[in-house]
Amino acid sequence: MPGPISPRVRSARAVLVLCATASVTLGQTTNPQAQLSQPQPKVDSLTRADNRVPDANQVMKMREQQAKKKIFQAANIERKRQLAEDSGLLLKLAEELNTEVAKASTDTLSPTEMRKIEDIERLAHNVQQKMKLTVGAS
Repeated sequence: MPGPISPRVRSARAVLVLCATASVTLGQTTNPQAQLSQPQPKVDSLTRADNRVPDANQVMKMREQQAKKKIFQAANIERKRQLAEDSGLLLKLAEELNTEVAKASTDTLSPTEMRKIEDIERLAHNVQQKMKLTVGAS
C-alpha cells in the first residue's frame, strides 16, 4: 500500500482534474489542427440585418412615410386637375379675344378686350406657377 499522499501532490492532482474538466466542458482542445478542421457554421448575411422584424419605431416611421406619400400623390393629382381646368379656360379666353379683335374694325382695344387680356395674363401666370410646382416627399 502506498504511503500517505502529500498535500502538494493532492493540490496538483486537483488542478489537473479541474483543467481537464474545464477543457472538456468548454470544448477546448490543445491541438490547433483540430480547431481548424471543425466545420464552421455558415452564417448567411441576409439572415441577420435584412430579414429582421422591424421594431415599433421603424414601423411607425414607415407608416408616416407612406401617409406622407399618399398626401403628396393626392396633392399632385389635384394640382394636375387644376392645371387642366385653368389651361382650358385660358384657351377659351384667348379664342374669344381673338374673335373679338378680328371682328373689330378699329386698331384700339375696347375696355372689355383689355379686361380679357388682363384675365389671360393673370391666368397664364397662375398656370406657369402651377407647372413649376411639384409636390413631393423631401
